[in-house]
Amino acid sequence: MVDGIILPYSINHIPKTNMKEHTYHTNLQWTGNTGKGTENYRGYERSHVISVEGKKPIESSSDPSFRGDKSKYNPEEMFVASLSSCHMLWFLHLCSDASVVVLEYADAAVGKMTETDDGNGKFSEVILYPVVKVREEWMIEKTAALHDKAHHFCFIANSVNFPVRHEAVCSHFIDQ
Repeated sequence: MVDGIILPYSINHIPKTNMKEHTYHTNLQWTGNTGKGTENYRGYERSHVISVEGKKPIESSSDPSFRGDKSKYNPEEMFVASLSSCHMLWFLHLCSDASVVVLEYADAAVGKMTETDDGNGKFSEVILYPVVKVREEWMIEKTAALHDKAHHFCFIANSVNFPVRHEAVCSHFIDQ
């Protein structure tokens, strides 16, 4: 009983969690008003600036397929990059814990988005292609399991409703 209310379970049996909540703040400013606002679909630019306090701003636009500026980052590219970055950061952390010394890491991630006839769309998959160099040959074998574990821990990959796969290549550094 709590405050005179009979509960169907004991408060002592409520599972306790140690969940932490993180909050992220970003700012976005549309910079594409060419003088007449959105009066005409073709009369405004899709340019905008994304910023976070204390960091350099990111000049952005929509994908060129949607009348965007190809010289600026678009949301879809940044989304794929965030999946790639999150995976890499977890992988490096896990390698460090497992005494696997990574000397180089690069990824050429690819995201596939399908657009429907009505203009709606969604990502259907993202494939990460990490290329890793480790210090010693024996470390190569450990990296496959560490990529799997990194995928399990990646906050961004855990937040999407489509497959995120990785096809990693690993070699060891050969001193010449």
